Amino acid sequence: MSLFDDDTPKKPRGSQIIVGQDLSTLSESELAERIVELEQEITRTKETLSNRSNIRNEAESLFGKPST
Repeated sequence: MSLFDDDTPKKPRGSQIIVGQDLSTLSESELAERIVELEQEITRTKETLSNRSNIRNEAESLFGKPST
């Protein structure tokens, strides 16, 4: 065990992406990993939006579009 091990802050695994986070403290590999995670989250969000839109469209076709 090195003397420096205790001084190095441990980064949590599976950390959350924080919008607006200070990126200056991240390494190049951490930034690349963050991009991958953000792209995966964008895909997941788009799929959820699409599913909700499909459900709404099915409901509207079944019950008719509500008047506003």
